[in-house]
Formats: sequence, C-alpha cells, structure tokens
Amino acid sequence: MSAAHALQTSAIALPAPDDFDAWRDAARGLLLARVPPEAVVWRVGESDDLFAAPPPPAAGLVGNLTVPKSFLTLAQTAILHSDHERFALLYTLLWRLQTDRALMDDHADPLVDRLEDMAKAVRRDIHKMRAFLRFRELDGRFVAWFEPEHHIARHNAGFFIRRFATMHWSILTPEVSVHWDGETLTEGPPASKADAPAGDPVEEVWKTYYANIFNPARVKVGAMLREMPKKYWKNMPETVLVPELLAKAQARETAMVERSRTSVGGNAQIAWERLREEAMHCTRCDLYKCATQTVFGEGPVDAPLVLVGEQPGDQEDLAGHPFVGPAGQKLDEALADAGIDRAKAYVTNAVKHFKFEQRGKRRIHSKPGAGEIEACRWWIDQERAILSPKVTVALGATAARSLFGKVMTINANRGRALELPGGGEAWITVHPSYLLRIDPAQQADEYARFVDDLRMVRARLAA
Repeated sequence: MSAAHALQTSAIALPAPDDFDAWRDAARGLLLARVPPEAVVWRVGESDDLFAAPPPPAAGLVGNLTVPKSFLTLAQTAILHSDHERFALLYTLLWRLQTDRALMDDHADPLVDRLEDMAKAVRRDIHKMRAFLRFRELDGRFVAWFEPEHHIARHNAGFFIRRFATMHWSILTPEVSVHWDGETLTEGPPASKADAPAGDPVEEVWKTYYANIFNPARVKVGAMLREMPKKYWKNMPETVLVPELLAKAQARETAMVERSRTSVGGNAQIAWERLREEAMHCTRCDLYKCATQTVFGEGPVDAPLVLVGEQPGDQEDLAGHPFVGPAGQKLDEALADAGIDRAKAYVTNAVKHFKFEQRGKRRIHSKPGAGEIEACRWWIDQERAILSPKVTVALGATAARSLFGKVMTINANRGRALELPGGGEAWITVHPSYLLRIDPAQQADEYARFVDDLRMVRARLAA
C-alpha cells in the first residue's frame, strides 16, 4: 500500500451536491467516531476510491455534539457553493470547533474567512437568480432558463413557489430542473437553453413598459453593471433596450433637474404634478413589484406643514391616497384636537409602496428596510424642495430616518425643534398607528401626548 493510503480514509458519498442534511448526518458520524478531516474523502454520488473504508454507522454511535448556531447558518449556505472542497472545509471547521469554541468569531482565521467568502458568493448568486430570472410562456406553462454559478436551484425553488404560487412553471438549469404545478414541486434532469422558449408575445408589452419606467435618476452605470453583470443580460428581454436607454438617460436627467429647479422660483404645482407622474413609475426598490400602485403625497403645494408617515397601508395601497385607513382617521382626529386643519397640510410617506406579508387573504403590514427607506429618500427630498414647508413632522422612526438619513430615536428627540440636513425645521413624534396597537389602558395618555406634540407644531407654525 502506498504512503498516501497509510491512513485509511473514510469515503462519504453524498446523494446531491446541495444536500446539507446528508452532509450533516455523515459529519456527525465521523465526528463521534473521531475520524480526523485528513482521513475523509467526500464525493457526490458513488465513491471511486477502492482503498477507502465505508463511513462509520452514525446510528450506532452515541454522544452529544453541540456547535454554535452561527456555524449551522454558515454551513447551510456555504455547502451550496460550487467549490468541490466545501464539504471537507466545513468538516475541518466542525472538527476544530470541538476544541476551540470561539473559532467562529475569529474572522481573520483563513478557514473561517474562506467559508464566509463562499457563503457570501452563494447569497449573491441567490439574489441574482431571483432578480434576473425571466419566465416565458410555452403551451400554457411558464418556463425560465437560468445558469447559476452555484448549487442554488433547489434552494431558490421555495422563493418562486411563494412568489408565483398559482402559476404552473418550470425553471431549467444545467444541473437540475424544478417544476411547480400549483400544488407539488418536482425535479427533473438537467436542461439546456434550447429547451426553454426564446420569447413570447408578452415580452413586447414588457419591453414597452420597461422603457417607460426607466428612471434616469437612478442610473449609475458602474453600479448597475456591478448589480446586473452583462452575463445575465442574454436571458432578460428588457436588457436589449438598456444601451439606447442609457444613451438617453443624461438628457432625461437634465430635464428632470430643470423641472426641479422650476419648483423654487416658478410654478410649484406643475413641478409637483410632474414629480408625481415620475413617481407613479418608480422602481427604485423591489416593493413596486407586489404593491398595487405608488401612493404619493397629497395636499396644497404651498402648505407650511408637511406630515411624513412610514408607508401606505392596505387601504391606502388600494385607494392610492395616503392616510385614509385607521391610522389616517386617528391622525385626522388628533390634528383636529390640536387645532390643525389637515386640508392645509401636505401628507406623504417615507416609502411610497405598501410592503406586506400575505397571510391567507390578508395582507399584513411589514416594516420597510433600510435599503427601501434610502431608495425612497429621493422622492421625499424632491417633495420638500418643491413645497419648502415651514415645519416637517416625522410620524414614527421610519419617517425620521428618511428625513435625517440616519436612525433617530423618538424618545430622545421628541418635543423639540430639530434642524434637517440641508435646512428646514423638523419635529419627531409617534406614528398614529402606534396609538392603535398599544394597550387600551395606555391609549388615552399616549393620545394626549401625541396631541400635545401637534399643538407645539401648531405654535411653531403661528410664531
């Protein structure tokens, strides 16, 4: 026997390249049997190592193994990487964790660093598939072709089931095909691009729509190419339009800037109407994909008071108007008690599309993330530039973050005038929906405090 086989190896054959459960079970058995990493050969499919011993039977081994939760999170993602060494690297890290429990916190460790980079690459690939996969209709079914860099097709199937639950669709990749019939997910053999349709009639409509919503305000070519590399373009019908749209973007952006300038010394109403029209086609974040419509601000363009909420709710999303649901009714009541005429105020939201989770037939409010708030700041800034209000009120933490560009705690900043970045006075208070959620025993006191905040704002307007 050669020196290479002086240490007998255990051969582990995993059924699939993304099978975390099989890897975990095998790794547990090896660890309990005290098999070192250098004595393990990992394969996908049948092992071809004639000198390898079968893996130890995990079911016959007794012992307790504990690992940090952060390791499991890392392993579940990194195992989807295309690097053939991923199984061995993860087992090596698991082996070392048995004697160094703090290893997961050592991000400078080469092994930890390499696996974290692998997990990051997988997450990036998952995001790209969700963003750039395009379905085309074929004989009443929707078919998409995608070439992932890593083993993410099965992992991502759940996302597309949730997103397109009632559609019958197939996703074809060079590794595996996944099919959804509205009730059951099944797998098929690898496919080629020729198996997917080259186009369908809907694409012409989609390209027309895309050309119309293309927003020059968010065009940064370098950033766009980092987010949407050209290798994904060949599978996306709208990308054939991008070169021409980019060529026109500078002229369109100049026109938008000029319209913004007219808002200061010219016709503010026309500037606001044009801004609102642009916002109706906003795609600055992904929320537009599920929301019914953009819900833009409303009120007189010479209003001295601007009230900024978090985002439209279910009723606002359907109606297309801000603050018309239960929170809006509570706001109307408080404004009246504070002596402020809502008809003379401008009301808007930090985020212009409704973010929600679908639970049965109900759409449950979901808090906007930092990226979504930042994406919508452009609209808030333009609204305030046109209106030039004397006072702006942030209703809740999301609105405050949007206005100030950073986290602003309500309790620490409530009840006093604050200077906004770029000028202007702002006040921070709670969102009226907060008054609807708290314990009924607290509602009277908190409502009175909310009204007091608005009375202070009225005093500032009158000063």
